[in-house]
Amino acid sequence: MSFDIALSGIQAINQQLNTSSNNIANAGTYGFRSSRANFSSMYAGARATGVEVGSVTQSMSLNGGVLNTGRTLDAAIDGRGYFVSRDAQNTLTYSRVGIFSASNSGYLTDSNGKLVQGYATVPGLNTLGPMGDIKIPTGQIPAKASEKLTYTGNLSSDWVAKTIPFDKGNLQSYNAVKGSVVYDSLGAKHPLNQYFIKTDDNTVKIEYLLDDKPLAAPATATILKFGTNGQLESINGATATNIPVPPAVKPADWKPIFATVSMGATIAGADALAFAVDYNDTTQYAGEATTSINKADGYASGTYTGVELADDGSLVAKYTNGEKQNIGTIALATFADEGALTAVNDTSWIASTGSGTPLYERPGVGMAGKLATSSLEQSNVDITTELVGLMTSQRNYQANSKVISTESAMLQSLMQAL
Repeated sequence: MSFDIALSGIQAINQQLNTSSNNIANAGTYGFRSSRANFSSMYAGARATGVEVGSVTQSMSLNGGVLNTGRTLDAAIDGRGYFVSRDAQNTLTYSRVGIFSASNSGYLTDSNGKLVQGYATVPGLNTLGPMGDIKIPTGQIPAKASEKLTYTGNLSSDWVAKTIPFDKGNLQSYNAVKGSVVYDSLGAKHPLNQYFIKTDDNTVKIEYLLDDKPLAAPATATILKFGTNGQLESINGATATNIPVPPAVKPADWKPIFATVSMGATIAGADALAFAVDYNDTTQYAGEATTSINKADGYASGTYTGVELADDGSLVAKYTNGEKQNIGTIALATFADEGALTAVNDTSWIASTGSGTPLYERPGVGMAGKLATSSLEQSNVDITTELVGLMTSQRNYQANSKVISTESAMLQSLMQAL
């Protein structure tokens, strides 16, 4: 009987060695979760019959270290959660390995070629679409005509008022000129020059030339009126409207917002250009005239050059025209009991009855951890612990072998005595 007990010990230790060997072999595997063989006693009635490996568990809740890779489509999860991918059989698998790529078919894939799951961006809305495959627009993006030009600066109160009629060729007829660029519906650039002319102590008139030509209606010039405190009081006679601007919540903290100035021009071969100019926050203080914002929206057409992953899980496509577009957000899954996930390989799992139904969220929302981009999670294997375990297994193996050899010697002595 002792022979069978010792043999069961050797068999169990062999299984434990397989588990430890697999852990050590995967010490350098990204997103790997170490396993542990759990021994349990065997009984026949009240009589001990040996030992067996009752179960093998993975340390799912222990995260590995984070390695910076510098690659923009690598990501590690800081906290709970799993990346979600869909395989060819439409099965959702879960992994901690954040090695992503843009496939030739135009979808975001993981390191095994499975389709990464996430939320699509809904054009014109701040909300996200339903979860599914993340499509990457790898072609061209069309040109977008400018709709708004924002100009913010300080128009010096030290300027001398001009009394002669405006003439772009006469530097004495204006105080300053600022150039901007707007785009038409074909993506062509059009220079817009703003000529600032101080007309009295607190008034500045702005004349415009688009493509070196006067603007068409509705606006050909703008009048900015400032108060004695240097703040903007009116634009073309219209005063500001107080509106709540976060984080202001009380009416006393609301911000005065001035209406934009609508402008337009006829462009040969393209749609008529119509845009608004925003002069909010422009001031008139003494000292140098400065410009802090002078930028129009709109852009020329561009060709896809690549995609990168942001810390909030959003995917940003980049184009040759310098534009970036948010095309989706990666989803993370959390489970009530992640230790009950069913392994399909050493770094991927599927949901089980014990793990519970997955909860899907964006990174950093709910129980889902945040992302560390340009990084990867390393294996959570502790080599020192594994080596100590190997030495313990070796001693146990030797002890069980000694039991077998001792019983064999006793049997031989008994046979010789008969």
